[in-house]
Amino acid sequence: MRVSAKSDYALRALIEMTNRTAERAVSAEELGRAQEVPSGFLQAILADLRRAGIVRSQRGQSGGWRLATEPTAVSVADVIRAVDGPLVSVYDMRPESVRYQASAEVLQHVWIAARVALREVFEEVTLAQLASGDLPDAVTARTAHEDAWQSH
Repeated sequence: MRVSAKSDYALRALIEMTNRTAERAVSAEELGRAQEVPSGFLQAILADLRRAGIVRSQRGQSGGWRLATEPTAVSVADVIRAVDGPLVSVYDMRPESVRYQASAEVLQHVWIAARVALREVFEEVTLAQLASGDLPDAVTARTAHEDAWQSH
């Protein structure tokens, strides 16, 4: 899986928003400056997050963006799906929809297993955990071994 700039920027902006909690709505420009994200690109990302019900916009002098729900109720998977679509796709199709010739059917099992593995991490980590830096033990355990930090 490749994490897109959209997903990375969305999560960075949401962590920033979560850390500011209910202080006030925050502008895309302010979020962009805080996380070094181009504000024009961030505006489009925030619109995707609004359509998914993750954030809401507020107009007026004290306008900007706020979380639409509690940060404990929003997972990394929710954010990725909101801005990029399914966690795993093959030719822009869900893995269970792809059809293979008999000898290659086994690939479908690999793609579905990969999706399950991603869900085990992405659906477990919430915005609240990202903002606090307190990740679930199951996620932290996956990074404990030195090999996890090596590219192959």
